[in-house]
Amino acid sequence: MSDTICSIAELEAIYGQIVPAAKLKVLDHISEHYGQFIAAAPFVLLATSGPEGLDCSPRGDPKGFVRIHDAKTLMIPDRRGNNRVDSLRNIVRDPRIALLFMIPGIGETMRVNGEAHLSTNLALRESFAMEDKIPASVIVITVREIYTQCQKALVRSKLWDPATQISRSALPSTGSMLQAISQGAFDGKAYDDDYPERMKRTIY
Repeated sequence: MSDTICSIAELEAIYGQIVPAAKLKVLDHISEHYGQFIAAAPFVLLATSGPEGLDCSPRGDPKGFVRIHDAKTLMIPDRRGNNRVDSLRNIVRDPRIALLFMIPGIGETMRVNGEAHLSTNLALRESFAMEDKIPASVIVITVREIYTQCQKALVRSKLWDPATQISRSALPSTGSMLQAISQGAFDGKAYDDDYPERMKRTIY
């Protein structure tokens, strides 16, 4: 007998019925209450899908950076990065998108599923300017589903508990990892030493 679940019927036999509240909370639009969570969130995980597979990318800015345009539409500025644009490549070819909003100190998260497209409208981009820098594009999302996720995962992980935080020096630096990957061809120390100043220059 296989230990691998291979059908929905097998899955449902193990987990049983959906908790009623888990169905009740799902909306197809941004309600007033759900909008308050989005407006308070300084961080969101953005998941996309493309021919090469899946991608999950962190996005962050001051709270409210994800704009609620209307009850069915969200907008996210695409800030300066490393130009891999994995999420954007996926959106151009497959509009499906999922978001997970997180608020420091709050156990619940907010989930959004929908479709997205990229806008380069100058006026729209300028409306998202930070430190006189405008994003190269804006991700415009049509909401299909929105709902809260309960606290269990964040409580179990103690994510917001200061006692669980570890020093950055306890793990390899980015520079040291790049140097190891390149078998010494990359100057990891120079990369790490320059990073604080590089962050100031390129954050927007």
